[in-house]
Amino acid sequence: MISDEDWFSLKERLSRSPFRSRFHLGEKERKYVEKKGYDVIESHAYDFITKRLAPAIIPNDGKQTPMKGHPVFIAQHATALCCRGCMEKWHHIGKGRELTEGEIEYAVSVLMRYIREEMKTS
Repeated sequence: MISDEDWFSLKERLSRSPFRSRFHLGEKERKYVEKKGYDVIESHAYDFITKRLAPAIIPNDGKQTPMKGHPVFIAQHATALCCRGCMEKWHHIGKGRELTEGEIEYAVSVLMRYIREEMKTS
């Protein structure tokens, strides 16, 4: 779980990146979150992180997260949880080893915090 202090620090750092700060939930993604609810979206986030980022070796690292099509994908790019290289650079979670359950939970908490905040904006 990400603390408030760590969240605000991460958000501030990400806001200085033109690439990261361009990602926002669109109308389609917002409607999807409203339809499915946060619990389902969180289960999708957990599934995506576990299958696409948690393994030690990812053959297509850097290309495994689509740029659109699901609110979690948008959140992954906005929060630099889209590939292991970005996770290492922005979150100091090293490559070349399997993610721990704590690291998976951290990633999911960051993604959900981002999505919840995006849903409050118009």
